[in-house]
Amino acid sequence: MPSGEQSSLPRNESATGDLRLHEFHSRIFRNTRMLRVWLPPRYDAPGNDTRHYPVLYLNDGQNLFDRATAFAGVEWQVDETADRLIRQGEIPPLIIVGIDNAHTDRIKEYLPYRLFHPPILRPQGKRYPGFLMNEVMPFVYERYRIARGPENTGLGGSSLGALISLYTVIERPGVFGRLLLESPSLFISNRRILKYSRHFRRWPAKVFMAIGTREAGREDKDRQVVEDVRELEQSLRRAGLDEHRLLVKIDEGATHNEGEWAKRFPGALTFLFGEVPRT
Repeated sequence: MPSGEQSSLPRNESATGDLRLHEFHSRIFRNTRMLRVWLPPRYDAPGNDTRHYPVLYLNDGQNLFDRATAFAGVEWQVDETADRLIRQGEIPPLIIVGIDNAHTDRIKEYLPYRLFHPPILRPQGKRYPGFLMNEVMPFVYERYRIARGPENTGLGGSSLGALISLYTVIERPGVFGRLLLESPSLFISNRRILKYSRHFRRWPAKVFMAIGTREAGREDKDRQVVEDVRELEQSLRRAGLDEHRLLVKIDEGATHNEGEWAKRFPGALTFLFGEVPRT
């Protein structure tokens, strides 16, 4: 069970569909943030009260649903996209949980390794899997009808939020069956996460990964971030992920921002949840 006082706040009326806000206190990180829980159409409809739903946890929750809270006023449009895909029958109804970052402590919480440029010598990212699995997930399970099992559980994020998602699935194998990596910061700490990935085998059933070719704004760095994604792709392929389990997008001309991630989110969500993967 999560610890500390939790309180439900009014629904976000600017969102498409039913977005419920919870003020959430973490004992692991010793801080408070918002959890944003988006519910699929007809979640509260008569006859659905025993139905349980897949769930996708996404980092940087304030950037997902609302321009008023999103970085630079640009959101992922997660609510509009999920609502449309569900109503069109492209994906099954699912719950999406946005986990807000910790503002000034965001980098520390999303870094599992020390960073020297700029110097972050006391990273907190190794606590993140415990924060997610021992605090956030029990809180959500208690209040919403969540289907259990890795096939019903996804995790993802962008940039450092993608890095900590990748780290989490490696540290806690078998928990998450869907993984979304947008513009992952694989370069951190001399590409340490890539070294760990080479020998890992228990990957989620489905992985979506994307990178733009203009992410860094410098030709040499742009080329390197694409090469990093290609290296991770090769590790995943060697582990047995074929085209039914792994989709990689190299987005020509795309930069590193919420607008680009919003454009790719429909394809990511459809790939991750739109069909049952082969076994």
